[in-house]
Amino acid sequence: MERWNAPDGEQEELRRHYLRHLAEHVDGMWRTCRPEHVTASALVVDAPGEKTLLTLHKAVGRWLQLGGHCEPGDTTLTGAALREATEESGLIGLTVGPQPLHLSRHLIEAGGCAGAYHLDVQFLVTATTDTEYVVSDESEDLAWFPLDALPPDTDASVQALASRALQHIPHV
Repeated sequence: MERWNAPDGEQEELRRHYLRHLAEHVDGMWRTCRPEHVTASALVVDAPGEKTLLTLHKAVGRWLQLGGHCEPGDTTLTGAALREATEESGLIGLTVGPQPLHLSRHLIEAGGCAGAYHLDVQFLVTATTDTEYVVSDESEDLAWFPLDALPPDTDASVQALASRALQHIPHV
């Protein structure tokens, strides 16, 4: 993230905030760090770049991108995002972009992290095969949605992430 070129002033401010947080907290990557900690997520898109796979998250009750907390075996944020996407979807053959697509700082209001902020580093992940997804224990459901027509109750941060993806997928 130190070498990531933020696309605008708001994203640059978040990038600097994330780096300060990590410099000040040796445990800044772990869910036990309060009042905020770094997470990694993945906007999974199909091979043509037209649809995204979202999860109807059990604890939140809304359609979200896949992702979550860093684990001790994670050595990079890209690796954490790819691990989370694979675990939560059952898809194989996923590829992750080398740079963040978007940063999102948001308050968690449900589940084990209620009251903490996630400093979410969001990556574009492409499904390269026609593998069937599998609904994990963290989800009520998974479904593919057109990137430009997400469900009406989709969280604003996911809408922003999908919009950013539309700008970065050359063949959409």
